Amino acid sequence: MTPDDPPMTNDAASVLLGGPWTHRFVSAGGTRFHVAEVGEGPLVLLLHGFPQFWYAWRHQLVALADAGYRAAAMDLRGYGASDKPPRGYATYAGAADAARVVRALGEEQAVLVGQGLGGFIAWSVPTLQPGVARAVASLSMPHPRVARRASYLDPRQRRANRYLLDLQVPFRPERAMATGPGYVEALLREWSSPSSGFPTEEDVQRYAASMALPFVAHSAAEHYRWFGRSQLRQDGPLFNRRLKPPVRQPVLVLQGADDGCVLPAATYGRSRRYAAGGYEEHLVTGAGHFLAEEAPEEVSSLLLDWLGRLPRAPRP
Repeated sequence: MTPDDPPMTNDAASVLLGGPWTHRFVSAGGTRFHVAEVGEGPLVLLLHGFPQFWYAWRHQLVALADAGYRAAAMDLRGYGASDKPPRGYATYAGAADAARVVRALGEEQAVLVGQGLGGFIAWSVPTLQPGVARAVASLSMPHPRVARRASYLDPRQRRANRYLLDLQVPFRPERAMATGPGYVEALLREWSSPSSGFPTEEDVQRYAASMALPFVAHSAAEHYRWFGRSQLRQDGPLFNRRLKPPVRQPVLVLQGADDGCVLPAATYGRSRRYAAGGYEEHLVTGAGHFLAEEAPEEVSSLLLDWLGRLPRAPRP
């Protein structure tokens, strides 16, 4: 924390943390999204995971800006300082949100970089919102069809997915996230590498406070409840079929060797078949699920090296 940071309160303004970035709000499809933005150049849109908010990308925001990119980390629908509508938490909506934020920032295309839930959304954008993604980088999340298959067929991954089952229960996870840091702390520690130094006590308090903001816990759970509900309705199998054709844009996948949420043994190396426009994958040792914070320098280096080899962004 810095002296200029807002205190950890139950006000959404508490996530508007100070730094070299600018906080702004953009209207996209009738929903207001908070974005932390810094730098000039080709747009890179950063999508965080659970149980976090835009702040998870603080290291990469600086690294990208220093390298000549316009970096924008958004709070997903229902998180942080973005709007928290009562409905609209299907991945279809998440992909549309990302596309609309790109356009609200004045661009037609961007490189999409996602972590966890954000990675799941980033993988989906090229198919669900064609023409928006120049390229896709996914941290700690394989292609959605790989994740689905592992969840069904690998008993180790099924055990790691118990948090998904817990989130299907109405009200209980919301109460747990709102009544203290224990729920969030357990996930941060269980999914990270014991050798990474993450999370610190400040990390725990920061993310626990963000998840305890009004309506955030419910909204976060709704993203995952769609995964469960949709398997019993037409939209889940339809989503799975729609993502069967490979992504035509370049793809980068980074996986923590000690990820306790998305297990490398069940998923690593299996997304290549869904990337027809160039594919690169790296296993990051000494890091778990929260790669952007557990191994910030290595992640930034790998990301910038990959970005530097992409085809040049089209001129406006």
